[in-house]
Amino acid sequence: MRQITILVLATFVVGISPQGNAGSLEDLIKQVFTSPPTIGGQDPPLTPVPPTSRPTNPPPPPPTSGQKPAQSCDGGECVPYYLCSKDGTVITDGDGLLDIRIDVEDEPRPCPDYFEKCCALKDKQTKPIIPPVQIREGCGNRNQDGIGFRITGDKDNEAQYGEFPWMIAVLKEEQAISQVLNVYQCGGSLIHPQVVLTAAHCVDGKQPEVLKIRAGEWDTQTKNEIFAHQDREVESLIVHPDYYKGALFNDIALLFLKTPVDLAENVQTVCLPPQDFNFDRSRCYASGWGKDVFGKEGKYQVILKKIDLPVVPHDTCQDALRTTRLGKFFELHKSFICAGGEPMKDTCKGDGGSPLACPSGPGSPRYYQAGIVAWGIGCGEKQIPGVYVNVASFRNWIDEQMNLKRYGTRSYSL
Repeated sequence: MRQITILVLATFVVGISPQGNAGSLEDLIKQVFTSPPTIGGQDPPLTPVPPTSRPTNPPPPPPTSGQKPAQSCDGGECVPYYLCSKDGTVITDGDGLLDIRIDVEDEPRPCPDYFEKCCALKDKQTKPIIPPVQIREGCGNRNQDGIGFRITGDKDNEAQYGEFPWMIAVLKEEQAISQVLNVYQCGGSLIHPQVVLTAAHCVDGKQPEVLKIRAGEWDTQTKNEIFAHQDREVESLIVHPDYYKGALFNDIALLFLKTPVDLAENVQTVCLPPQDFNFDRSRCYASGWGKDVFGKEGKYQVILKKIDLPVVPHDTCQDALRTTRLGKFFELHKSFICAGGEPMKDTCKGDGGSPLACPSGPGSPRYYQAGIVAWGIGCGEKQIPGVYVNVASFRNWIDEQMNLKRYGTRSYSL
């Protein structure tokens, strides 16, 4: 995700990429929907690992009183920032800024993990020092300034911690030689404590019992965040009955969890728009852990990325796509909307299923999910928008499924 790019189909969730090789639409689909990277750790972090290599061991959990002393540093010990305070209160003087940059040669870190700080022994706390939990009512509340701390060094469109609390990672459990691996499948969004919205192409043909979801994730290579992520098993799934795999028409699915997630500051639901709501020319945010560049040169992201994109009217998008290998007779299906078309800003491979969220109205702090990353031609190609599932076209269908399960629609209604 050089600037965060979310996808392509001809697919996926946040990345940027150079033009791929020309070919048929079917060839392009096959090229894009290749096996996702492996993510190490059974419950802890999602660590992208090359398919042929073993995952590295996950980082240790935040220290507790019964654990081995933390690494020493000048003047004390390296401890998670929320276990160190001058007076035992929440830090409010700017010390809560965390620099996520790792390759800072001229400014060596006193501690190896950016979540840690060098803490004098007299200031070390035994219990986390965290702000009071302030869960806002309703859906679609974006935490624009993050939760508990703000990051600096965010040069590549990293999202603030907890900025998009509805963001979900959909995983598939696979048995390795001596351990169970969580293989990243795609993104998703939380619309109810027990229901995840995602793309059909991510889960079609998969058995529910091998799938799980992770809520509250941010940095996939650590579990030292101030609030823990939550994993839940999938009990059942529903793919839209009119989903067409060949061209990804009606590319939408619902995952029903065995047990609900616990709503928290970093785990919240997103709002869904009314049926047929129009988002044309809205400025929206796509988020995900997808590739920064399309093709084998691209790398999956460690920290959740975001990118702002304009929603492109249907006819304008269709005209743009006709200038690509799709040809002058290409017709954009009514189940899609488009966003992007700005150089180096797009979703990419690995972003599939991830949400495109737009303000519910001018100046509104609450967000509707307008789209689901579906497909695209390359990533970040100039004037070629990415293609997303038009969530507003399926609001009635989603409501019907939720009511059949007796979950109701209140959790995602503005």
